[in-house]
Amino acid sequence: MPILPGFSSSVERWLLRQVFNTIGQPPIRVVLPDGVAISSTRAAPQATVLISDYRTLLGLLLDPETGFGDAYAEGRIQVQGNLLALLDAVYRSWPSTPGPTRYSRIASNWMAWWQANSPRGSRKNVHYHYDLSTDFYKLWLDRELVYTCAYFPSPTATLEQAQWSKMDYVCRKLQLQPGETVVEAGCGWGALALHMARHYGVSVKAFNLSHEQILFARRRAREEGLDHQVEFIEDDYRNISGRFDAFVSVGMLEHVGTHNYSNLGRVIHRCLGNSGRGFLHFIGRTRTGRLSRWIRKRIFPGGHAPTLREAIALLEPWNYALLDVENLRLHYAKTLEHWLDRFEKASGQIAAIHDERFLRTWRLYLAGSLTAFQTGTLQLYQVLFAGPECGRIQWTRAPLYAGEQPETQERKWIHAMS
Repeated sequence: MPILPGFSSSVERWLLRQVFNTIGQPPIRVVLPDGVAISSTRAAPQATVLISDYRTLLGLLLDPETGFGDAYAEGRIQVQGNLLALLDAVYRSWPSTPGPTRYSRIASNWMAWWQANSPRGSRKNVHYHYDLSTDFYKLWLDRELVYTCAYFPSPTATLEQAQWSKMDYVCRKLQLQPGETVVEAGCGWGALALHMARHYGVSVKAFNLSHEQILFARRRAREEGLDHQVEFIEDDYRNISGRFDAFVSVGMLEHVGTHNYSNLGRVIHRCLGNSGRGFLHFIGRTRTGRLSRWIRKRIFPGGHAPTLREAIALLEPWNYALLDVENLRLHYAKTLEHWLDRFEKASGQIAAIHDERFLRTWRLYLAGSLTAFQTGTLQLYQVLFAGPECGRIQWTRAPLYAGEQPETQERKWIHAMS
């Protein structure tokens, strides 16, 4: 019986071949609903995809990425074999400059308009992702709830150690000194702001639009006796005012949108003037393009991974100098390995809190992100910059690694974890 009413099986197989042509002939095998298996190449398939019905096949033809994501989440696509192996095969075969279908182009433009990061839109977008529930994130993040790329001085470091090392690495890059003032745009559950105050003696104002994260961060500050040093403010980055010695943004630039970069540049200059220093940590790309529409649809509405050129362009009007640029792509892949492993171990609890579709959606998101960083589809940039009158510029990068000697790092970790 044909999959598509009114069409022959040969037409259905032709449709699948068009899908293969679009995604670059990855070494995978696809089983159609009538049981016929088709491989895209003669190479050994890395995994097998089971398609349940004609609607799924049509969805793959119209928009392979979103069609696969939604069908996998809903159980209309099953994967036999390793999901990571399947995604790796597809990512490595996907054309570097794919031509979007008319349908995907129209859908992408509509989504960009609908999810625009206006003041009201940003609050809605942040709420969609970050206010799911802190209990959910506690199941698979580290104990400090750091939801950004960790830094592994050693591949054997635990996730907790690597996230502590990342926060300390940021502080060393900024050369924070006791008594200085810092503003943080997008503070998550407050771990970095508290780390800066606790270990470097600075005063921090941290801004975030997530109501649940702000409440959690304020409670932590009170419990640790740091609420006199750290103020957590539930507000948009556009409303930051005052002068500070340092500006920090870790994992927030992806939620700003390129149309708002000039606004962010003005905010940074308003905070730092010509003498301050700043730090941007963000997911990026090597060439201009929109973030996965499935990710924007189901996970991060309004998200955008900028190129390095797009990101640093927001600094140029203010004559800021780049002091250090680093790519920690492999560190994010390692971070995601830990997250995915913890996520899978907690899958029963997650399905009970939400449902099976939610579980499969987030599994695909974490696995796809891991693969994207492994294959170089996504990058992780850290950019240190300073105003033309800044007097604190490191002569070499040696101070960044001074705290990473095994004995020193172990003492720090033991003290931090105790």
